[in-house]
Amino acid sequence: MHHARTSSPLTSLRNALAAGLALACLSAPVSAFDTAAEAAYVVDVGTGTVLLDKNADQPLPPASMSKLMTLYVAFEAIRDGRLSLSEELPVSRHAMSYGGSTMFLDTTDRVKVEDLLRGIIVLSGNDACAVIAEALSPDGTEAGFARFMTQRAQQMGMTNSRFANSNGWPAPNHVMSMRDLALLSRHIIQDFPEFYPMFAETEFEFDGRAPQNTQNRNPILNLGIGADGLKTGHTQAAGYGLTGSAKQGDRRVIFVVSGLETAQARAEESEAIVNWAFRQFAENTLVEAGTDVARADVWMGETDSVGLVTENDLTMLLPVLGDDKVAAEVIYDGPLEAPITAGTKVGELIVRPEGMPETRVPLLAGSDVARGGFAIRLKTVSSLLIKRLQQGPEGTL
Repeated sequence: MHHARTSSPLTSLRNALAAGLALACLSAPVSAFDTAAEAAYVVDVGTGTVLLDKNADQPLPPASMSKLMTLYVAFEAIRDGRLSLSEELPVSRHAMSYGGSTMFLDTTDRVKVEDLLRGIIVLSGNDACAVIAEALSPDGTEAGFARFMTQRAQQMGMTNSRFANSNGWPAPNHVMSMRDLALLSRHIIQDFPEFYPMFAETEFEFDGRAPQNTQNRNPILNLGIGADGLKTGHTQAAGYGLTGSAKQGDRRVIFVVSGLETAQARAEESEAIVNWAFRQFAENTLVEAGTDVARADVWMGETDSVGLVTENDLTMLLPVLGDDKVAAEVIYDGPLEAPITAGTKVGELIVRPEGMPETRVPLLAGSDVARGGFAIRLKTVSSLLIKRLQQGPEGTL
């Protein structure tokens, strides 16, 4: 078996990838967004196109952005009936002991889950996170809940996330990557549409006890750019960060930035990223589902090749100033051995728009290929023996 690669240009005119053509470059290359963030990740939700990737897989202190994981676990518990919005939870001494941004809870309180959720989303309450954590923890402790959070994150594909607590309080082994935060955000938006509107709320006054902490810290809400979430973060080690999302028309973008020096820089960078993501890219269908992207060699089959297709239309965002050609590469381990069943994953299409991170798409066998009869197998083996004899002992002609 050998590793086969086919390079070719894709065009937005919906024609198939033609094997053997030279790589094509955009005539007007797009410049990647020049972010001052230590790490950043921007993805278009509808197409899955990654628009920006800067240290996106590096585990970093997420600060309060990690509260999104606590919220997701809480949403799951409510959906599954293990927790209810109207349920009132007690406040432990441990939960009350947290400083930083809080709801100013004390041990005399019993707080409704719905208020705790808003206390986390809008007020970034460290104490509210601990109350939820202790209620849902397998062993009743925040540390036990953090271990559960880590396991759940791994199950969801967040491989660069580890949690030491429920709220992002600084700890050496409490980290997340920007890509993980974006994945988590997509899950929150898509899995829990009934709760997501809370993230756009700009104010929450809890019991009138904390007038200095009633405003949502998300700086891009109410800017008229479609922003409706999700969570800010700040510690001395992490700098200023934001996990954000915005929707304009039918398009939604999720972005994560971390390591900015000031709250003002975070606000300006976030607004600029949203505007860039919506203004500089347009949606293009590069390949239609079922259309041959390339053909792969087949070993011992009734036919000597099979078409490689994508399961769905391959639609991506491309720079509005770009050419209609995009560099692409087909990779498969070939020749593929018959029999082959249509729909089986046999390869991968790597699309590399100029100035953008690459996108990888599975390629499937476009049709069944039965194993060849005796005559075909004999011919194949004979051809192989003749080729080896011609090559000689050193494998060269």
